[in-house]
This record gives sequence, C-alpha cells and structure tokens, in this order.
Amino acid sequence: MIRNIIKIDKEKCNGCGACAEACHEGAIEMINGKAELTREDYCDGLGDCLPACPVDAISFEKREALAYNEAQVKKAKAKKLPCGCPGTLSRSIKREERNAVVQNCTEVSCLSQWPCQIKLVPVNAPYFDNADLLIAADCTAFAYGNFHRDFIRNRITLIGCPKLDEGDYSEKLTHIIANNNIKSVKVVRMEVPCCGGIENAVKKALIASGKFIPWQVVTVTTDGKIIDN
Repeated sequence: MIRNIIKIDKEKCNGCGACAEACHEGAIEMINGKAELTREDYCDGLGDCLPACPVDAISFEKREALAYNEAQVKKAKAKKLPCGCPGTLSRSIKREERNAVVQNCTEVSCLSQWPCQIKLVPVNAPYFDNADLLIAADCTAFAYGNFHRDFIRNRITLIGCPKLDEGDYSEKLTHIIANNNIKSVKVVRMEVPCCGGIENAVKKALIASGKFIPWQVVTVTTDGKIIDN
C-alpha cells in the first residue's frame, strides 16, 4: 500500500540513538552506529521520532510500504524486558575520585562512556571531543590484570573482536576519527595472529581520515604480559 512512512538520512545521522528511544513501536534500531528503519510494518507514520532527532536526519516520504501492524507491535512490546532501557543509548559516566583506591581504579571501573562496543558506539558523541582513544581487542581486558588502571583510565574505550565480529571496523573508525577531535589513539591487541585485524583496521582508518594523530600499539600475551612493539 502507498502510505506515509519515515525516511532516515544516514549521511546526516550522528548515531545518538534519540530516535530509536523515541520510537515506542520499536521500528528503528541502531545498526553500526546509525539509525535504521528495520521494521516498516512497525512504523505508524505519526513521526514521534522526528522532533527527537537533533540533526534533522528524519523526514516523511510517501511510498509503497507494508501496512502498520498494530497487533504485531503489541506482541513485540510484550516480549521486551521490563526495564525497556536501550543498551545503545550513548552516555558519559562520571566518577568521583575520592581516594587513592578509586583514583587508581584498583577496585572500581574506569570506563567513562557507554556503549563501548565498536559496533554499537555512535559515530559522534560529546565524549569524543578532545579524547584520547583506546581501541582494544576484547580479550585483552581479561588477559591483562590491570587493564582499567593502565589503559581505560582517562581514555574513551572502544572494544571488539576482529575474528568474531562481522565486517571490517575501518569504515566506522574512519568516521569517528574524521568527524571528531581525537587527540591520540592507543591500540591494545592480543599476541594471537587474528588480533592483527583490529590493528590493521585502525591503520586504515587513520590513513583514510586524512588526519595526523599520534598512535601506539600495545600487545598482550595470553598469559597477561606486555610485549614491547
């Protein structure tokens, strides 16, 4: 049928996730840091998401689309967890440094933003401004005991597994580096060969961004030691 339905301009989308939160029907999801209309039959065409978008990336268009399926929307809502909190909603985490233990992150987390998965993090977020970026293979935090204190502290953290995640990180990382004021990049990877994928993705992203940014690679052994590169 021909009807009004939302249209998302991915070039304008900054990945903030506000539209996905505003869409009570669950028609919009965040995929690779961009908003996407994943279920057109969940879109009622009323546009609650339009005013939520801070960059005017959403508009209406009239086109052939599946009819709005209210019954299916209600069913999907019933299956959702009671908390209803979107895991991809971008936010900063403020931590009080009240004593040496907290300051050194020996007993508390040093993570300063959410989300931290490369696949979920938005391309633009306030915490990227003037940030020292940590891009780490997810196994490194388990192999190296003082990971929070030595690496996450005072950095914006992005994690991923180049072997298990689908696709290449380089395009997403290019957009993050090119569109934000990143001061430095530190890559932490495991010594295993497959972990070279995360290092190569960062290299490609730095070159493609056209920016000259100081960067460093740290390699962790499977028994938790640091290898000098």
